[in-house]
Amino acid sequence: MKIIFSIAVLLVLALTLQSFNQNFDLKASIVRGKSVYNTQCASCHMEDGNGIEGVFPPLSKSNYFKDKNRLVKVVTIGLRGPIVVNGVNYDGEMPGNKLTDQQVADVLNYVRNSWGNEAKAVLPSEIQQAKKAASKDYHAY
Repeated sequence: MKIIFSIAVLLVLALTLQSFNQNFDLKASIVRGKSVYNTQCASCHMEDGNGIEGVFPPLSKSNYFKDKNRLVKVVTIGLRGPIVVNGVNYDGEMPGNKLTDQQVADVLNYVRNSWGNEAKAVLPSEIQQAKKAASKDYHAY
């Protein structure tokens, strides 16, 4: 009887945790992220996400979005040093932003799903772990 009860509890817990992820509204996150982007990012990366070649990397159709952990660090901690985006070299500095985990997730969801980009949602609950994760090609600010 205890085994059946334990299995039932685990099943309910698993279903509950799964429902949290299903309830995440990516479209609403993207809308909020656009607002964060416009106030924090657009002055360098431009409203259309094209950046300025050789100065500010493009975010539109960017090959730089493969490593979600790296992106979280770039947005929150900043970036210094050489990088290559879409075959173009950049060697500058980007200061980190003081944003909540929700704002970081929202702006990444906006950028990763705009201007020809398409990616899975970044959840606010993933931000702290992403900051701790190792990322190649990341140069701390």
